[in-house]
Amino acid sequence: MKHLIYPFILIALFLAACSSGEKALQKGNYNEAILKAVNRLSSDPDNRKAIQVVKEGYPMAIQYYQEEIDQTLSGNDRFKWGHTLDIMLTVNRLSDEVRRVPAARKLIANPKTYTSELTNVTTRAAEERYNAGMEALSQNTREAARNAYNQFVRANNYIPGFRDVNEKIQQAKDLATIKVIVEPIPVGAKKYEYSAGFFYDNVFAMLNQRFPNESFVNFYTPDEAEQSGLKYPDMILQLSFFDFYIDRPVHFEEEQKLSKQVEEKYQVKIGKDSVATRTRTIEKRGTIKIATDQVASGGVIEIRITDFQSDKLLLNQRIPGEYVWKNQYGIFVGDKEVLENWHVRILNNQAVAPPAPQDMFVLFTKPIFDQLSPILYNYFQRYN
Repeated sequence: MKHLIYPFILIALFLAACSSGEKALQKGNYNEAILKAVNRLSSDPDNRKAIQVVKEGYPMAIQYYQEEIDQTLSGNDRFKWGHTLDIMLTVNRLSDEVRRVPAARKLIANPKTYTSELTNVTTRAAEERYNAGMEALSQNTREAARNAYNQFVRANNYIPGFRDVNEKIQQAKDLATIKVIVEPIPVGAKKYEYSAGFFYDNVFAMLNQRFPNESFVNFYTPDEAEQSGLKYPDMILQLSFFDFYIDRPVHFEEEQKLSKQVEEKYQVKIGKDSVATRTRTIEKRGTIKIATDQVASGGVIEIRITDFQSDKLLLNQRIPGEYVWKNQYGIFVGDKEVLENWHVRILNNQAVAPPAPQDMFVLFTKPIFDQLSPILYNYFQRYN
């Protein structure tokens, strides 16, 4: 029995050490150690291990973080003020936790807090990010502009509205962003223009959902480009349908003989006043005639992406697709026990007219859309 209990005691001791922060302190993970110990004291104020971790670990943590600040500020780290601010905020969070829990507050009379220093350090942190953004922006390349955008955003996170950072964020974003005009979809027959417009709207909505305005790829209709004054986009996306066809309706019928062995209960008289229930297997039969009406459609969509300045073809791909409309209905004579569920569904159907050509075009474009979406996403994602 002792052999069974001993491992559980070891596990309990190990978990207690972990939850008290002792293991983290031994590894020099001061932040984790103090947070675990303080959290343990909030529910168990007399926990000896947690008390020891806070008493010994907190002064060690403050000393360690101050040394980190001194080394950072004396070094050549380009973003040393931002790193210094991170360390100060870590210390402040630790101290806030100590003050929050009475048992921990009793152990540390005066938790270290950076207050007056934060204003100066935050300003310097914003300034070094702003300067890095200006340096990157001056390179006047798309990749550098993306870096500039990220630097300006960091500066704005430190101090919202720092200098003219909002203007610089927009300037960097504009330079870093690929601008794509999505041209309307031409179709061979005028009767399909409405359906092609519906498909275009779905493609355009998908692109804007995958690449929202804050991304580095933005899409415009020709009207939007004109309204925004976009004279020189980066790319032109063209989609066009060709070889679209709708076959003649086809009608055919099939008759099936159905049978099934079914158990049936019946009663027999075994005495003057008594009967017995017996079971026998009988064969049920029926005949179903299934009529099928179908219309097949198909075609190809071509994707063309060109560079606006050079007119160089960047992507040219064709996607074939097809759609077959089918309707089945029927009549049945015989024992209903032979029918399967799919038979019943067919019998519940009625003969209906095939979709109109425009509707067939829309139905045909649905599988095309499912193939087109990942192709466009994967292509433009490389620029995002």
